[in-house]
Amino acid sequence: MVRPQGVEVAKTRTRGPGRTYSRVVPGVSGRVLVVDDNKIIRQLIKVNLELEGFEVVTANDGAECLDVVHRVCPDAITLDVVMPRLDGFGAAAQLRADPRTRDVPVAIVSACTQQEVEAGIAAGVDAFLAKPFEPTELVRVVRRLIERKDLRDGRKGAPAGRGRGSPLQ
Repeated sequence: MVRPQGVEVAKTRTRGPGRTYSRVVPGVSGRVLVVDDNKIIRQLIKVNLELEGFEVVTANDGAECLDVVHRVCPDAITLDVVMPRLDGFGAAAQLRADPRTRDVPVAIVSACTQQEVEAGIAAGVDAFLAKPFEPTELVRVVRRLIERKDLRDGRKGAPAGRGRGSPLQ
């Protein structure tokens, strides 16, 4: 299978217990919408991104993602695949079909089987991260997506997520 240019597939496995982060990064690196129906996974992703300075908003499934995406104006979105009401592929396809969210980078965080990668590419997904994932790899993928978006938007060096949309409450 040939991947379109810019699509990233990260395959990691957790290394076991141990401290992953040595510091909390001050300031905000960008706003990320984390979508997963599993509360524990959602919280794990949220905490790891917040430790690296990201502002994180969460949604329980693809339908809730589409309800909140315009209010929070995320710089990137992480989506699980298997969720009730609307799965990750359906949410990604609808995000790509909407001119307001067409360019928001989307990463699938799931088992990342070959079938999921192919369906994700067809839906317009930008990156894939296999569960279980290494927290540092999660941060790297999200940071890279936001950096690419900032370069496309001509915001090189500007703090991501600032000055767009209404502030989170």
